[in-house]
Amino acid sequence: MQQAYEGTAEQDTNNSMPARCPIDHSAISQQKTPKFIEPVGAAIEYDEAANVWHIRSFEAARTILRSPNTKQAGFNAELITRIPNQKNTPILYQEGKVHQQQRKQTARFFTPKAVSDNYRQLMENLSDELIRKLKGKKEIDLSRLSMKLAVRVAGEIVGLTNSRMPGLDRRIEAFFDGRIEQGTGKLSKKLRAIWSQRKMLNFFYLDVKPAIEARRRNPKQDVISHLLEQKYSEVEILTECVTYGAAGMITTREFISVATWHLLEQPELRKRYLAASQEERYMILHEILRLEPIVGNLQRRATADITLKSNGEEIIIPNNALINIHIHGSNSDEKVVGDYPRVIYPGRELQGDHIPDMLMSFGDGVHRCPGAYVAIQETDIFLSRLLALPTLHIKQKPKISWSDLVTGYEIRDFLIAVD
Repeated sequence: MQQAYEGTAEQDTNNSMPARCPIDHSAISQQKTPKFIEPVGAAIEYDEAANVWHIRSFEAARTILRSPNTKQAGFNAELITRIPNQKNTPILYQEGKVHQQQRKQTARFFTPKAVSDNYRQLMENLSDELIRKLKGKKEIDLSRLSMKLAVRVAGEIVGLTNSRMPGLDRRIEAFFDGRIEQGTGKLSKKLRAIWSQRKMLNFFYLDVKPAIEARRRNPKQDVISHLLEQKYSEVEILTECVTYGAAGMITTREFISVATWHLLEQPELRKRYLAASQEERYMILHEILRLEPIVGNLQRRATADITLKSNGEEIIIPNNALINIHIHGSNSDEKVVGDYPRVIYPGRELQGDHIPDMLMSFGDGVHRCPGAYVAIQETDIFLSRLLALPTLHIKQKPKISWSDLVTGYEIRDFLIAVD
């Protein structure tokens, strides 16, 4: 049995958008990536059979993500945190003062000034290199091109720059390859375990260990050097590198692809993007990201009772409850975004205080994505060059699948071409 707490249907009218009409604006959609269409009106919903609270309201989502009475429950958190003899829990799964201190110490790698000063030139050079590759080949799979860019940039920030052989992008991608994920029998489980260990060992010996050895001799301003300074073991550093691989490489790769897809299919938006200032270009990218969040769900476990309000009613989520925050739903909350919540409309008037253009797409609270500025600057630098190619067009629309681990979409076989 499911119990739903519905929000009101009343909405503010944005004067710069089409006037209200009898058509259900929430049903008009430009979204390409959701696995499921989120139900309208079910702001807070309790699934008694699964014992899970589902959140689709922006304000409720923000309250939970900012609450001190929750802990990370997604991305295999409750499995990772039970690993024995683990002195330093990966930052994604840390909580409380330990997490706050680590975020404070690593923030210097991700500030807008640090990203621009230290990595803008790299982003520009890599983008120019990849554009030349496209021009030479005439057509290329954008999902592979964007992966190379994302891996090189995040690799510099993390410190994965001393690989024993090429192919870091393929080894990172292998962690999220679901080809051996089918089957529930003992043999299938054993095969998955062997395959996972093989991937992890390859990544460690070819990429992580040489990076650690290089930084023991010559520390740099990167994450691995910082972790060595904090006395992290090699295994703990490996775990952090896998975490950053998911957070900083895979997600940016997907966003570059989906943003390109939208901009190539909407010529006027592409024209506006190319003529815009950096501030306006970022606004356009944020709006696309609002519509197409890379991570579709965030999960938290309540560590005390949490009180929420919905439609004038007080709702208590009890201690130890599992909470599933639906990012597509909260990002399409008409109380915040107004009419046409599933349409790209850069500069839409948001209702509420201190609401970012992309809403919940980078999360919120203590676990908000630290690499948000990296992803947007990197995407903008690359797309400013890519979309400026006058004959650029889609040769083959991509295939979309979904990753259960990051609850996000995967865009593959996206052929783009120039004449």
